[in-house]
Amino acid sequence: MKIVVTGGTGFIGRALCATLTRGGHRVTVLTRHTGQSHRRPELPIQAVEWNARDSGPWEQVLEAADAVINLAGASIADTRWTDVRKQLIIDSRILTTRLLVRALSRWSSKPVTFISASGIGYYGATDDHRLDEGAARGDGFLADLCLGWESEALRAAEHGARVVTLRTGMVLEQDGGALPKMLLPFRFFAGGPIMPGSQWVSWIHRRDHIGLIQWALSTPTVSGPINVVAPEPVTMKTFCEVLGRVLHRPSWLPVPRFALNMLLGELGTLMTTGQRVIPAKAIAGGYHFQYPTLESALKAILVEPTSIRSAA
Repeated sequence: MKIVVTGGTGFIGRALCATLTRGGHRVTVLTRHTGQSHRRPELPIQAVEWNARDSGPWEQVLEAADAVINLAGASIADTRWTDVRKQLIIDSRILTTRLLVRALSRWSSKPVTFISASGIGYYGATDDHRLDEGAARGDGFLADLCLGWESEALRAAEHGARVVTLRTGMVLEQDGGALPKMLLPFRFFAGGPIMPGSQWVSWIHRRDHIGLIQWALSTPTVSGPINVVAPEPVTMKTFCEVLGRVLHRPSWLPVPRFALNMLLGELGTLMTTGQRVIPAKAIAGGYHFQYPTLESALKAILVEPTSIRSAA
């Protein structure tokens, strides 16, 4: 397949592009930084420059593409949510997705599949209820963001594309995402849950995240939102207990909610609230998770010898 990827230099995108290329696909990355972090000499990945804001010559790579995978967006959790930061988070997702869909509409030969990132923040802060893809949208900044983001992506269906939106949970690997930030206190024997500890963590190993994208690419009956999470969400308390067990470290020093909120402001709600999300569509569609349990995922990341771990 000829596949165009935005966000191909990021934590998920780098590994995804490498996996797709090794699988025989022709991958083109739209990037602001041609020739940099996504480039690997052993992989024939083409880089095309764009600024994610304006039309331009980059649009030509969409012609005759079989699929577009849209992972572009400023990091949610890098810094406190000021009004300026919130606007950047919104624009880097909604305006970029709108730009892509408009570009697709101008080509007579359009991609068959449009896969676009989203997040489980769509469901808002919830209690113990299990949430499948049919669950209602919640409240708050992330819920509103994901609604707008998905709405822009779904416009590609008006131009004949099969649209899939990836409602992604906490993605686990050691070279990015939330996990490296959580590891540091454990390595100094000061790890513990973020209070209240009862909030749900819906997580997924990066290999399974990429696997679900591959599954969506190759399964023409899949469309609409899919929950990109493992089948066994856990509470924050359990997450930290398992992490401590895998590291052979105690999980005893809780992080008070008020301290996190003082440090991060509204951003702190990402860690103090959660959602119990189930990948119902993936399970019904027969996707086989490589890492269905948290312990198996963390052992693969933290215990497996680096020499035998895949790039994904």
